[in-house]
Amino acid sequence: MTKIGLFGIGLDTYWPQFKGLFERLEGYQNQIAEKMQEYGAEVINVGIVDTPEKAVETADFLKKNDVELVFLYVSTYALSSTVLPLAQKLKCPIVILNIQPVAAIDYEKFNLLGDRGKMTGEWLAHCQACSVPELANLFNRASIDYEIVTGFLGEPFVWNEIKGWIKATQVAATMRTNRLGVLGNYYGGMLDVYSDLTKQSTAFGTYIKVLEMCELKALRDDVTEEEIHGKVQEFNETFEVIEACEQVEILRAATTSVALDKLVKAHDLGALAYYYEGQPGNEYENIVTSVIAGNTLLTGKNIPVAGEYEVKNAQAMKIMDAFGSGGSFSEFYAMDFNDDIVMLGHDGPAHFAISQGKVQLVPLPVYHGKPGKGLSIQMTVKHGPVTLLSVVEGKDEVFMLVAEGESVEGPTLQIGNTNSRYRFSVGARIFMNEWSKNGPAHHCAIGVGHIADKIEKLGKILKMKVVRVC
Repeated sequence: MTKIGLFGIGLDTYWPQFKGLFERLEGYQNQIAEKMQEYGAEVINVGIVDTPEKAVETADFLKKNDVELVFLYVSTYALSSTVLPLAQKLKCPIVILNIQPVAAIDYEKFNLLGDRGKMTGEWLAHCQACSVPELANLFNRASIDYEIVTGFLGEPFVWNEIKGWIKATQVAATMRTNRLGVLGNYYGGMLDVYSDLTKQSTAFGTYIKVLEMCELKALRDDVTEEEIHGKVQEFNETFEVIEACEQVEILRAATTSVALDKLVKAHDLGALAYYYEGQPGNEYENIVTSVIAGNTLLTGKNIPVAGEYEVKNAQAMKIMDAFGSGGSFSEFYAMDFNDDIVMLGHDGPAHFAISQGKVQLVPLPVYHGKPGKGLSIQMTVKHGPVTLLSVVEGKDEVFMLVAEGESVEGPTLQIGNTNSRYRFSVGARIFMNEWSKNGPAHHCAIGVGHIADKIEKLGKILKMKVVRVC
């Protein structure tokens, strides 16, 4: 479980001056900690730090607990000198929580208190904003990265922001611990697809395991009749297997699917990129022409698989999946200028968990641009909000390219591929131009929901640029 640090800041001088203020502010901080726990994080709540000496002790404690993100709750005014030793020592992302107890002070009730001492104490309980410019000034001058969440305790916006930061931290941890398998070789000539594996590992922390086709073949050769029967049953439960699918093709795909499961288990893979051709009629052709159904099952089970050895897109699919949005392998198919939409899809594996209706398993007489024939997947991404993500290897850096749109109803190409219609706020023409000019490969990952803000948070945590088209 991802560890998140939470510390409040205050001024020790206030506590003897204003009775009950410390306990009240501590109570607000505990509310925040309890809510954070609901988002699946282990929250290390160290209470309120109110002196530089306590800041040093707290930093040591949080470092010992190996927290990956720290929330700094401004409980009331606090001196920036209290924060600096802690922030400098932690060296992890810091999010300043400028969160008031309520949306606004009850001015009438406040002014009726009569006692200016009590009134000052009440004001200090709502004085979160006072320290935020001071902290920002300090962090800017000390070259410490930070973000700010501003609002009040009962506000959905605040909790969505906090949840987004926690989720982004969890996704960063997922990518850092992920094992990405690469099987086969590149589709020759797709220069945009070629990737620098070292850059991918350094950008995300991903361990990349180079796999051998002969290992997959050996696993496939050992598949039992019982295992094949169980996989065919899984096909029928997961897919709408249309009648035109030949039994021999279903059994061929099921055998390969069992072998793929074993390969993934043997190497503890969390994602896979693959492609292979070789000489016509080579012994591996039987495998690579029967992988689509099995790879679709893996993708829907949180082990995304990208075809054409598209390592960067396997990374993008894993990010989308880790956010709970799916992440289906896609490329640009066509544009419809009458309806102002862009069509995207792909042959090969899809994310069946985000399909509009049940995914169809269909026969394909030819894999366009590839050898052989076999079974394929036909589906449309669920209608509604979607996010497109591409991991881009630019001239000097790895960065993420993102856009939000809508998967919309309308006619699609029934060619045995994934195929969907997408509308964007900037229009199809501008979207296509702006997306392309950022230099992604021609593939992208598509997930359900609008999560560009979460991807931007992930970029902050990874210290990686995020470009948002719309």
